[in-house]
Amino acid sequence: MNLFHGQLDIIENILPYDGITSYYGKIFPEEEANDYFEKLMTEIEWKSDEAVIFGKVIETRRKVAWYGSEPFSYTYSGRTKTALPWNKTLLEIKEKIENISGETFNSCLLNLYHNGSEGMAYHSDGEKDLKDNGAISSVSFGAGRKFNFKHKTSKELVSLTLENGSLLMMKDITQKFWLHRLPTTTKIIRPRISLTFRTIEKSK
Repeated sequence: MNLFHGQLDIIENILPYDGITSYYGKIFPEEEANDYFEKLMTEIEWKSDEAVIFGKVIETRRKVAWYGSEPFSYTYSGRTKTALPWNKTLLEIKEKIENISGETFNSCLLNLYHNGSEGMAYHSDGEKDLKDNGAISSVSFGAGRKFNFKHKTSKELVSLTLENGSLLMMKDITQKFWLHRLPTTTKIIRPRISLTFRTIEKSK
């Protein structure tokens, strides 16, 4: 673990092999993180997510939103979304994580989990619209939640807790070799918002 600018205690790589995933811990102080949480709850155009399963459209309890520098189209789970323009709050958060990580992003997929009964099954972010081996930075606000990685071949597991105001960055070949999920739990009764900043390549 190395100190970042004398303030952040970064886990340089939580994965044992086949990828790089860094956990920066809480990059936003508690009060600032709580303020951003409240702004995101009210300012974002949340909608129920949809997925196509066995040809049938299923609507989830989890809410999502898709924002970007341009009206990018983004397809996952058989459904296509068009990015809304950035708002002031998202640009502030984006600027901070770009300054910390040294990466740049042109879009963000947001998820709102109302409590621990809502989660995400194992998957990898390998959609064709994404920059190949590009960085994906996940910022968390609200309830702390466990987050799991599972290697696609060895099935080795890695787990951590994503804290309020924290940053997790996945890059390099992580998506090719590792699945990740947000497991459900009955212990969490408060909501969590995740912002996954990413890069869409227009040429694709």
